[in-house]
This record gives sequence, C-alpha cells and structure tokens, in this order.
Amino acid sequence: MSYVTYLTYSAGWSWTDVACAVGAGAVAVVVAPAVLTAVGFTSAGVAAGSLAAATQSAVYGGYVASGSAFALAQSAGAAGIGVKGAVAIVTAVGGTTMYAKKD
Repeated sequence: MSYVTYLTYSAGWSWTDVACAVGAGAVAVVVAPAVLTAVGFTSAGVAAGSLAAATQSAVYGGYVASGSAFALAQSAGAAGIGVKGAVAIVTAVGGTTMYAKKD
C-alpha cells in the first residue's frame, strides 16, 4: 500500500481531496512570484516606497540577517523561488489544504 493510498484510507480523504491539495500547491507556486513583486521584492531588489521597503525600514533597519524571512523573500524576488522554494510552497499549501479538509 502506497503512502498516499494509506493516507486516503486511514484519514478518510478521497483522491479528490489529494488532487485539490496538489492543485492548490501548484497554483501557489505560480502566484508566488507575482505576490513577491506586488509587495516590493523585485529582481532589482526592494522597491522604494513599497510594503517591503517599509518593513525593512521599520523591522530590520539597516541590517537584514542572513536566512531571515525577509532575506529569503528578497532572494526569491531577485532570483526566483527555485526548486526548493517551489517544493516548500507546495508542501505548505498542500498540507494546509489537507489539514483544513480534516473533519
């Protein structure tokens, strides 16, 4: 018995639930770059006057710690989300979708 078959059998989820979770994760991966750009994380860096700039100024001042959420968003905005980012987004959104369905 595969892991997904075990999950659908033991947790009461259907294949439709699994497909919805995977679909939600895929949509999130496609939408993520647009959201990053909209809040001010661009390929040229943080856009002046944006929500990202305001957050950087108010929370981080002149120092953004390596590996912080802001640094990761800045990197994703500049270079794209990459494979690891896509996997993380699909996992988070898909898992949340499955959890939200749980009765």
